[in-house]
Amino acid sequence: MPHATHPPLPSLQALILCGPGLSLNTFTSSPSQSPKCLLPIANRPMLWYPLSYCHNMGISDITLIIPPDAKEALEKALATNPALTSLPGPKPEVLAPEGLEQTSGTAELLSLPEVQEVVTRDFVVLPCDLVSELDGSKVLQQWLTLDPSSTSSSSSSKQGKKRGGMALYYPTHGREGISSESKKVVDETDFLATVPIPLPAVPPPAVSLRSNIEEVVLTMPTDTLNDTLEENNGSLPIRQRLLNKHSNVKMRTKYRDAHVYFFPYWVKSFIAHPSNSEKFESLSEDVLGAWAKAGWRPSLAGKLGLDDVLGGKRGVEEDGGETERMGGAEDDAGEEGCMTPARFSELEQQEGGEDEEVDVMALSSTKVSVPVRVKEEREEKDFASRVQGASTIDAKPKTKALSDSKPETKSKAHVHVPPLLAYIQPSLPSLPLIRRVDTAPQLASISLYLARLPATSSASTDGNAGPHNPLAHEHKVHPTATIGPQSRVSEADSLVAENVTIGSRTNIKESVIGANCEIGVVGDGVTLTNCIVGKRARIAGMSPAPADGGKAGDGGKVGDGGGGGGEGEAKGKGKKKKGGEEEEERTKLTDCEVAPFFVVEAGTESKGETLKGFDEEGSLEGEDGEGGLEDEEDGMGEEGGFEEE
Repeated sequence: MPHATHPPLPSLQALILCGPGLSLNTFTSSPSQSPKCLLPIANRPMLWYPLSYCHNMGISDITLIIPPDAKEALEKALATNPALTSLPGPKPEVLAPEGLEQTSGTAELLSLPEVQEVVTRDFVVLPCDLVSELDGSKVLQQWLTLDPSSTSSSSSSKQGKKRGGMALYYPTHGREGISSESKKVVDETDFLATVPIPLPAVPPPAVSLRSNIEEVVLTMPTDTLNDTLEENNGSLPIRQRLLNKHSNVKMRTKYRDAHVYFFPYWVKSFIAHPSNSEKFESLSEDVLGAWAKAGWRPSLAGKLGLDDVLGGKRGVEEDGGETERMGGAEDDAGEEGCMTPARFSELEQQEGGEDEEVDVMALSSTKVSVPVRVKEEREEKDFASRVQGASTIDAKPKTKALSDSKPETKSKAHVHVPPLLAYIQPSLPSLPLIRRVDTAPQLASISLYLARLPATSSASTDGNAGPHNPLAHEHKVHPTATIGPQSRVSEADSLVAENVTIGSRTNIKESVIGANCEIGVVGDGVTLTNCIVGKRARIAGMSPAPADGGKAGDGGKVGDGGGGGGEGEAKGKGKKKKGGEEEEERTKLTDCEVAPFFVVEAGTESKGETLKGFDEEGSLEGEDGEGGLEDEEDGMGEEGGFEEE
């Protein structure tokens, strides 16, 4: 399918992280032979979607980062898979760092020397499992045009400011249409606290993303949030300094980090800084979590090495005194070496009670009027502002907060921390789809959603002037597919890949059929509803009566039909239907996932099951045969994704 790309951006490069995908086990195989990035989503390799996302932004300098043992399989797919070779622009580079393992975290990955050498300018980080209908150039445009000095809602020093970063969050609710009622898909979520940024003098157009961009002040996975709530008897402790700096904090719990990050060049040094390289494991939890908190805690910025990275001085006092001691690895993370939100809480306590925690339950943000923001540069010793409903806060901590605020603004030259911005997509079903496909239910749900998109070829012939969906296929049923007599394929909600053979009396609806599959060729009478069928799978049908065995010319057409008995060794989990003399036996699958190369026996009736062989290696070897090279050309692998991401 042709791509409408923007002019190349020589000043921006993209890193796509391709890992093992421990959470995907539908189409099981060795990650070294079939990495996650080659797993098919709606008959395209998973990697096609982030690559297309980058090309649509005009980014041609793309590096794929993958464990060394999976490098060969990826390079073969890039050279032979039609979907990948048809993408515009130069071929992406493949980087397999020697120290990268299948369980390495995303932040650990970026701190490796080989990756540090590759990053030479501002960069974008994407996961290989991103599926997005949203044009990435719109997000990129906002990131390039927003001036940190005008968007940061916190006061900053007068020294030069550097560009901040931008993340992408999507709602996990309001999209029930992408999953059937029989198979609910539950997305992971993240806790996100943001503050608004000033809108421009001229209101942005309605199609602009500007009104949905905010500054992140807290972020963590929902699991970490739940642990914090459990430790604090159902309450979420909030630092007083956060409320002092930001009077309007909005918290969300039904959104997920898409793991799409627009980073300025200095973030590379921030991740690899000696204070962080051994403590940062995850980009989402550790790097973004630390960055967001450092924006309103200057002393924490020093501990994280941001004073060094951004070119500032480490807390030099005006009277020429000694530089304030910023904790090293042993102060920040102890022996564990992991910069988690809980570890940040310990860091804050080590600072000597700089400010007290506030019980947000007592403040009740839904009832409290907007408090007066306490200015950092205020020289009065008395606090005139109050937060309504916060009468239980002791006066002593407020005195401490005041005494700490004066030295920070007058005695210490802390560098300004650029803001971490985020585009937070509203939860409207009419907006473009953004999803991470990192679980088997999501894989099936997104594949079926994409199967319902109108084909680009039909849109042009119908004379519709509207733009086609960037993720739509050119043909719903590939021209090379063969459909037998008395068979029906619902093109409105199904996809049939190339070289598929469909026998007689077969009914397919709301399903995705992979390349080189045989449906109802051996026997007939197959019904598939809401199914995902992997490449080279075979689903046998049942003839009405033995007398019709001669009619099964299609069965004779498949030369290895006699091997049906051997194929039956890989039996599915479904029950074999017992038909009467007057009732025709049919193979009927509903809400099922059929693994590549798997053979479904005639008469199998299953619902909501995953059909795959127990002896995976034996099944693949027995069915692969001459198709080994073609398998690589199909570009359909299996599991992937780095551990946290």
